[in-house]
Amino acid sequence: MFDRFIIEIKKDSIKWEEIRDSFIEKEIAPKTILLNEGEISSYIHFVKKGCLRQWFNKDGKDVTTQFFFEGQAVASIESFMDNEPSLFGIESLETSWIISVTKDTFEELMHTYPTLKNGFQDYIFQRFKNYAQLFISRIKDTPRERYEDLMKTHPEIIKRIPQHYIASYLGITPISLSRIRNRK
Repeated sequence: MFDRFIIEIKKDSIKWEEIRDSFIEKEIAPKTILLNEGEISSYIHFVKKGCLRQWFNKDGKDVTTQFFFEGQAVASIESFMDNEPSLFGIESLETSWIISVTKDTFEELMHTYPTLKNGFQDYIFQRFKNYAQLFISRIKDTPRERYEDLMKTHPEIIKRIPQHYIASYLGITPISLSRIRNRK
């Protein structure tokens, strides 16, 4: 997503020179918190390399809702769009390279480049689809079925993410996940 975003902007060299410094590129260590639950999200982040997770706290336990890898954008969308406290936190799980853009710059770009706005809307719809699938899966599928589906549809998660985060994402305990994995 981000690469298409930059290519589109660079077509207008004057605009690119004007906003180039608005893209903050940085390396972040594992366990770096980019957004705390309850803060207002003022940045959208694009993952160049690495992995981030979105999560919230329920009665002292982290509940992971989504993982983000290379080429994906992450923000607490509701907070970013509406200036409301975030329902989620965002944290790096491995050393990552991200590019961050402020809300003001992002909104200006969406206004100036309608094709970017359309791409962002497609991205938002895909996230809603992911949330709906996760929600339905937690109601309909057994923990084993959820794990098997994750292995089939997102093997990168199984390979790169610590087991306790996978268990949280699947809505089970790490011990249950270990049992499921050992039954194979």
